[in-house]
Amino acid sequence: MKIAKENIVVKMAIPGAVIRQQINFGDATGLGKISAEYFSLSAGVDTTPLFIGLEGNLCQCPHWGYLLSGQLTTTDAKGIHETVNANDLFYWPSGHNVLVNADAEIIMFSPQNQHSHVINHMIEKTKA
Repeated sequence: MKIAKENIVVKMAIPGAVIRQQINFGDATGLGKISAEYFSLSAGVDTTPLFIGLEGNLCQCPHWGYLLSGQLTTTDAKGIHETVNANDLFYWPSGHNVLVNADAEIIMFSPQNQHSHVINHMIEKTKA
């Protein structure tokens, strides 16, 4: 299966961030269905306020991905920081926040049910 970026449904668009999610993109044994996601994020975007109310106020979904451009720094529940640069593959386990250091384009694959819950939570936070 392949899909062009332009054909991936925009789930959330706010100043500085566009989140696209293609559900039912595949199946990962033990994790259920996965979704493919393409995020466009502006420098300065910080997920911390969007995750308030989730367990530990952190994203509770693992992600596997590739950073096409830009730079991001994740912080986990223990306060450990990891910087991801353009052209890096990454794995983020459950329990993280993300700060965008430089405008970023990200491709991620995530367990669909878990990440849909997180994205829907973020959407509700932007309405409040």
